[in-house]
Amino acid sequence: MIVRDPPKALNLFFVMQGSIVPRIAGRIVGVAVLTAAVLLVDQHIVPLPRVSIAAMGVFGIALSLFLGFRNNAAYDRWWEARKLWGTMIADLRNLGRQLTIFVPEAEDRRKILSLGVAFSHLHRGFLRNAEVRADLSGWIDETRAQALLAKTNPADAALRAMAEQISTLSNSGAVDGFGKMTLSSTLSSLAMAQAGCERIATTPLPFVYSLLVRRTTYLYCFLLPFALIEATNWFAPVFTAAVAYVFFGLQAVTNELELPFRNVQNGLPLDAMCRIIERSACEALDQKPPPAWPPQRYVLT
Repeated sequence: MIVRDPPKALNLFFVMQGSIVPRIAGRIVGVAVLTAAVLLVDQHIVPLPRVSIAAMGVFGIALSLFLGFRNNAAYDRWWEARKLWGTMIADLRNLGRQLTIFVPEAEDRRKILSLGVAFSHLHRGFLRNAEVRADLSGWIDETRAQALLAKTNPADAALRAMAEQISTLSNSGAVDGFGKMTLSSTLSSLAMAQAGCERIATTPLPFVYSLLVRRTTYLYCFLLPFALIEATNWFAPVFTAAVAYVFFGLQAVTNELELPFRNVQNGLPLDAMCRIIERSACEALDQKPPPAWPPQRYVLT
């Protein structure tokens, strides 16, 4: 995720970090070159057929509606994913407070809350298909880490391990019935947030939308030069390049927001949010918290 102040007007057109221009530059240049070729052929070889500007305007409105719908759907997924991770952060902070209230032994509190931190890293590893074994060190021992990572869903296995420890404390009388119910409710909330993230990660937007928008965008940009031959003459390549930047750019932004857990510049900063959980757990356990996760060249991962 990009974390920086908006650039000043003078630098606005030169900032490439977080921009989609490098990814769509080839398509923009391709549309401009196509437009120049159409003008050359029309003026020096053979007159080419014209397309009504009014018709292209109606076509452009329809394409804008398609792009707007898909962009809204993609952003909704990105924002829902952020809210689900916010819920997990809040639940793990609540878990630390609840353990202080209901679990008298500090070592028991440490074991359960450390598993909560491990849960966040294991869940991040699943969503990003990343290796998180090193991040578990210091929170759970190597044997338990290996056992959790061997499971089909390591994060869910961590929640079950937390539930088993709470059940053991309850059976021994260390936690009363109300405390058991409260802690169980918090684990259920964590599981619901985890399932929501997994739903987003494993269910992309329907392919038919992507196919329709992509085909329509290419068709519009290829037809546009034939509508601008007379109206704009040799300014047409610049105009079509600007239109291509808007339409192909929206398409690229949508593709990036659609899967918010990928480790890309505009993805969610899962590493930083796991560090927030670590810091909260350390403070709940009266330990020195690690430093906040720093952005690298304005990018928070």
